[in-house]
Amino acid sequence: MPGILVYAETKNGAVRKASLEAVSEAARLAAQLGGNVTAVCVGSIPTNAGDALGRAEASEVAAIADPKLAMYSGDGYAVAIHRLVAEKQPSACFFSATSQGKDLAPRVAVLANVGVASDCVGFAVEGGRLRARRPVYAGKATITVEAAAALLVATLRPNVFAETNNGQAAPVVAKAAGEIDLKAVVKEVLAAVAGKLDVTEAPVVVSGGRGLKGPENWHLIESLAAAFGNAATGASRAVVDAGWRPHDEQVGQTGKTVAPTLYIACGISGAIQHLAGMSSSRVIVAINKDPEAPIFKVADYGIVGDVFEVLPVLTEAVKKLKAAS
Repeated sequence: MPGILVYAETKNGAVRKASLEAVSEAARLAAQLGGNVTAVCVGSIPTNAGDALGRAEASEVAAIADPKLAMYSGDGYAVAIHRLVAEKQPSACFFSATSQGKDLAPRVAVLANVGVASDCVGFAVEGGRLRARRPVYAGKATITVEAAAALLVATLRPNVFAETNNGQAAPVVAKAAGEIDLKAVVKEVLAAVAGKLDVTEAPVVVSGGRGLKGPENWHLIESLAAAFGNAATGASRAVVDAGWRPHDEQVGQTGKTVAPTLYIACGISGAIQHLAGMSSSRVIVAINKDPEAPIFKVADYGIVGDVFEVLPVLTEAVKKLKAAS
C-alpha cells in the first residue's frame, strides 16, 4: 500500500526540526490514506536517526550513506531520492521548505515528471486523495491543490506543523545510491556564526525595520532577543538593502519565510512583501508609532509607540518573567 516518503534533512549530525515536523504531518496523513511513512536520509546519517525520526512517527528510515553524497549535491541527492520514490511508489514525497528542500524538491519532481506544491501550510484527505493548502499572491489568499498524477511532491513551511513525540525507534534500512554522475562537487561549506539561531527555526523572532533609524540602534533588537534566550533576530528588506543587517536575517517575499510561535515586529510598517514572509506566525506583536501602519492589520497585539521607548521596557519585562520562571 502506497505511503509517504519524507526527506529528512540533517545539519551538524542531527535531523533538522523542520524535517521532524514534516515526518509527523506525514504520519497523520498516512493514518488516513493507509500505508507507512519512510524517512530518507542521504549522505552522512546521524547516529540517532532511527530514534529521532521514529519518535516523530516514521515507520522506517531509509539510509543512503554513499561517500559521493557526503556533501549536499542537488543533482546527486535528487537522483538517489527519485530511485527510492520509484521503488516505494509513495502517494506523496515531502520536503521541508528550507533552502535545501526548496532546491531539492523541484529536482525530484522533474525526474518523476510531476509538479510541486510549494510552501504548504496545511493538508487534508478527501475522497482518498491528498490535498495541499498553500499561500498565493504574497500571502493574501490561499489555494487548495491536488496532484493530477499519482504522486504529490510538496514542501512544508517550517514551524507550521506540529512535531509529535509519540513513536518508537524506527528501523534503519541501508539503501544503495546506485550510479550517480555528479556534474559538480561541493568542496566546502562556509557555516554561519556558531550559536546563531536561524530565523526559520527559532520559536521567537524579533525583527526590526527602518524605524530603528540606523545600525547603531540594532542593539535594542538584539537585547530583546537575548532576553528571551531562544529568539532569533530578523530584518525587513529595507534594513538589509541599507546594509544594516546580513541577508540571512531578511524576512519577507525575497528573504526567508518564518512561522515562529511569537513574532515581534519593531519599527516595521508592514509592506505586503514583508507580510508574506511572517503572516503565518502564531502570535504577532507589532510596535510602531504610526497607528495606520499596515502591520497592525495582521498583528494579534499592537503597541502604538516609539520603539526607542517601548523596546527597553519590554526587554526588562521579559527578563523579569524569565527570572521568575
